[in-house]
Amino acid sequence: MKNSQCVEQVYKFAETVVRIDTIHNAVASLCRDYRVFTSGIDFEINTSQADIDFERERSAYKRESEENPIRQPSDAYLETLAVYRKIAERMPEYDTILFHGSCVAVDGVGYLFTAKSGTGKSTHTRLWRELLGEGAIMVNDDKPLLHVTEGGVTVYGTPWDGKHRLSSNISVPLKAICILERAKENTIRPITVQEAYPMLLQQTYRPANVTAMDKTLTLIDKLAAAVSLWRLNCNMDIEAAQIAYGSMKG
Repeated sequence: MKNSQCVEQVYKFAETVVRIDTIHNAVASLCRDYRVFTSGIDFEINTSQADIDFERERSAYKRESEENPIRQPSDAYLETLAVYRKIAERMPEYDTILFHGSCVAVDGVGYLFTAKSGTGKSTHTRLWRELLGEGAIMVNDDKPLLHVTEGGVTVYGTPWDGKHRLSSNISVPLKAICILERAKENTIRPITVQEAYPMLLQQTYRPANVTAMDKTLTLIDKLAAAVSLWRLNCNMDIEAAQIAYGSMKG
């Protein structure tokens, strides 16, 4: 049975309208800037204690694997993760995927940086903001949505935006994806789809549903063909942003 905090509200993520029915009010607080008032619903989701428990088990496994104990997360917080998982499972139906990376917009186009955990995605986009000032706008610092069509890719901000809570409820055409690797010296080069594909696959949410997973693979193929792909070996100096921006803007 849902408690007195139960909320059912409607939100728009990447042009897709979702009704969400939750146990706790954390999702409503997190997603307040994405709330819409419409009867045209694309799909609806609801959460249960079982969904929250599933996220807790995954969280415990992650803490153990990283050997980095953290404070036990609350049910309310875990429900926000459960909600985004359920959204990500459905989004391939709407030609949209969840991608793990940090995206900054400059001159109306998006540059998306991805890497293995701990490499410095957020640090690198911070350098872009230091370099370009108000000309650089954070789209999302952790889990943006990518809408993939024959005409190109659009990146959307979401409220699931990482520990620094950096995002905007905006969308821009995605110009490039850059894979980051730590190095002493800053160098950047374009890479092929074959070079980029393992990381693209790893950083895309992979649905449990077989049909959705098949669609996701198709969308990754289209994504890789639609944007320029780069590999940046970088340190944490502002020069890394200068080299990356100078090369990727074309």
